Amino acid sequence: MGNAQSPPADPRFSSASRAFTEKELEDLRSLFFSLAAQSQTGGHFITLPVFQTYFQLHGPLGERLFDLITQKGKDQKLTFEELVIAKATYEKGTSEEIEEFIYQFLDVNGDGMLGRSDLESVLTTIFKNIFDNKLSKGHYSSSQDIVSIFIDGANFSRSTGGLDEKSMSLADLRSWFAVLPSARKFLGSLLVPPDTGKPGSQVPRLIHGDNVDSNLIILKKEYAWHIGGVLAEQELEEWRLLYHSSYNGLSFSTFLGNINNRHGKTVLIIKDKEGHIYGGYASQPWERHGDFYGDMKSFIFQLYPKASIHRPTGVNRNLQWCAVNFSSEDIPNGIGFGGRVNHFGLFISASFDQGQTFACTTFGSQCLSRANRICPEVIECWEVVQETKKEKQEALKGTVLERFKEDRHMLNMVGLANSSE
Repeated sequence: MGNAQSPPADPRFSSASRAFTEKELEDLRSLFFSLAAQSQTGGHFITLPVFQTYFQLHGPLGERLFDLITQKGKDQKLTFEELVIAKATYEKGTSEEIEEFIYQFLDVNGDGMLGRSDLESVLTTIFKNIFDNKLSKGHYSSSQDIVSIFIDGANFSRSTGGLDEKSMSLADLRSWFAVLPSARKFLGSLLVPPDTGKPGSQVPRLIHGDNVDSNLIILKKEYAWHIGGVLAEQELEEWRLLYHSSYNGLSFSTFLGNINNRHGKTVLIIKDKEGHIYGGYASQPWERHGDFYGDMKSFIFQLYPKASIHRPTGVNRNLQWCAVNFSSEDIPNGIGFGGRVNHFGLFISASFDQGQTFACTTFGSQCLSRANRICPEVIECWEVVQETKKEKQEALKGTVLERFKEDRHMLNMVGLANSSE
């Protein structure tokens, strides 16, 4: 039945085969023969159009990946051996091997240089695949603007022989993946069957009240995709708007009232008066503390004018900050992430009209805005709704006990819980 039963022509085939179980190899054979039949090649090979249609990879990216898998044979024929070798390297290899494979096929022009134009082509293809050309409006005027936001976080350190445009080294690509994990997820799963839900393709549903004008929402779906690159699949189902300063006012007390003890993981978004957009993912509820708290799942991020994510480095555990009604200057009232007291990675004071963002070792991040001192213009907070938690909330919704817990939590936040005892 074609090349699948022929003696292996490539010595790497035997080694690659050992990366799979017998069941996995059988499934690969079934897939190969199915696609080869659709290619009308007598079961001998898969053609480019069928490959692109099945894996939903159209345009230069799909062509380049097909060319790389077929060892640049230029005959537009993908054999069973080549499919096994590619999937063994791309899916079963080490992280370093996978990223080197990605680096090769991202060179869309095949000129040995991974430049900005290559990344533009790649990201355009990714967004078309994920968002079906329905990109958000708001903080950018065109699809090119959206692409630029994500590329501006990349470094191009390699000289291209006197040309104005520099290219990206493999180390540059790995650094870019570190601040843009959604791209790494997506590009690392291109040979995953599309009906299984490719990693890096998930975009949470953004839920808000009917009274909220969607044009005023800062968290666009492209931003949610970017932030979600660090999160688990169950955290990418639904995000619900809990607080928006345009509707609730720039009020710390209102913020705390809306972010009650039923809400665990949250995404905080800030747009300042300089037009920069950034924020943080809080893995623990916002609760009154006199010191840093939280766990290593928290992180901070930039969304505009460039996109990046900064995860904990492990240098310290100064992760979340939530101080309410403290009178000591050593405990500034407000919420924040990282750094140290009065020199935070990100902080909004209890007045909600000022804050700060400094370079901090907690997340290995630089200042998130144009200046260290910031003036918030819009603040949003979204709950990360996990399926099991959502079901539990629906079961408890409206009960007297739940309302008591919410009220009790609010009193704890402002330090009044025990005033009547």
